[in-house]
Amino acid sequence: MRLIPRSLIGQTLLAVAVALIVAQAISAVLLYRAAEQRRDTALLNAAAFHLVVGSAGPRGGEERQARREMRRMNEGARNPRHDRALRRLPRQLRYSTQDASPLLPGESRHEDGEAAIDAILSSQGVDIAELVVTRRPVVSDPVIAAAVERQPRLRIALAERQALFVVGLRREGASEWEVARVVDPPREGRILGTLLLQTAILIAVLMVLLWFVLRRITRPLGALAESTRRFSGTGAPDAPLALSGPEDIRRLIAAHNAMQARIGSMLDEKDVMLGAIGHDLKTPLAALRVRIEGVENPKARAIMAATIEDITRTLDEILQLARIGRSDVPAERTELGALAASVVEEFEDMGEPVTMEQQVRLPAPVRITWVKRGLRNLITNALRYGGSAEITVLREGDWAVLRVEDNGPGIPEDRLAEMLEPFTRGEASRNRDTGGAGLGLALARAVAEQHGGTLVLANRPQGGLRAEFRLPTG
Repeated sequence: MRLIPRSLIGQTLLAVAVALIVAQAISAVLLYRAAEQRRDTALLNAAAFHLVVGSAGPRGGEERQARREMRRMNEGARNPRHDRALRRLPRQLRYSTQDASPLLPGESRHEDGEAAIDAILSSQGVDIAELVVTRRPVVSDPVIAAAVERQPRLRIALAERQALFVVGLRREGASEWEVARVVDPPREGRILGTLLLQTAILIAVLMVLLWFVLRRITRPLGALAESTRRFSGTGAPDAPLALSGPEDIRRLIAAHNAMQARIGSMLDEKDVMLGAIGHDLKTPLAALRVRIEGVENPKARAIMAATIEDITRTLDEILQLARIGRSDVPAERTELGALAASVVEEFEDMGEPVTMEQQVRLPAPVRITWVKRGLRNLITNALRYGGSAEITVLREGDWAVLRVEDNGPGIPEDRLAEMLEPFTRGEASRNRDTGGAGLGLALARAVAEQHGGTLVLANRPQGGLRAEFRLPTG
């Protein structure tokens, strides 16, 4: 499977979706880092604030606030619906004093936190003798554990994995340690969820809007491509396309209509010119054919007649090659096996060694007269240079293959492509003495390309040439 779509709409939508996801991912990282920075700043400022104002003791309003907080904690402990992580400690737990350092055995110090707290307290004029900052689980703190002993229901309000930010301060000239405890707020996990939802909504809205906008662009482009494909195959201009889509697409369609009309006019002029050339040349050739009958020397008369016939045949081939693709006859869905069999019967009636093998029933849309002419040319070449022809009709994927094989000398590998060009003849047996003007393969290739197919030449491993008339079955 292809992971990257082929259409303009698919590739544009994929590019926009990927760009939006990358942009939202970068935005999520930046927002998360900003939220973490705000969280750390608030935590440090809260701890420093408790140390600065804590020694003054709680005022009346703060005492009432502490009682309300304890009451809410007790209510949360009794109500399972309020069983959630504690976000703020009561006043008597946020600040306390003790004789020893709050650093417990085995705990590590938070050096970055100590530097930040030191800067904040120094800016407030606090004389610091010793400062300790650490983190520990909230349920393992001795002061909070004692509070839980006094009020067992308090444990329900404490999340066991919730962290506690502990700051111990000993001022200059003091023996007591002032300790501030601040609950480490939970990380901003909702930012990621919000951004994911926002990204999904943006992608959905943009994809729908872009689909309608791109559809307005690609629909006339598709019609333009189809019209160009038909024109390149038949050479007959279609009706002018209607101007639709954005202004740039409208100008492109208008230019295509003008180009198609101009090319169609040139092709019509070419057909008129070729008809005039054919008429002007064939008339004196016919007159010459009559006049040579008066030549007494039979050998000279035969050479003259052969020369006239050669010129007439070459002229017919040139006219046919020039007019391929200009036929107004539409393609008909034809069984190619029956078509090939009818051509083979023509050669069999003339006693030519032509055999046919048909492996499948193979219908395809073709212009019968032109395909027959191309197939006759291939068989004629095989008989002329190989002495016999073997015809095979088979299917290869979406292609119908009319294969003509001979046992002749083949063509040098470096000249296979060259032999498909008009007026190109091979060496030795492939010259004017034994063949035509070098237009048979060129005409067969033009017929194949008129139907959207190709003519493929290849030398057989066992000797001889293989010519494949490959036509689309759709």
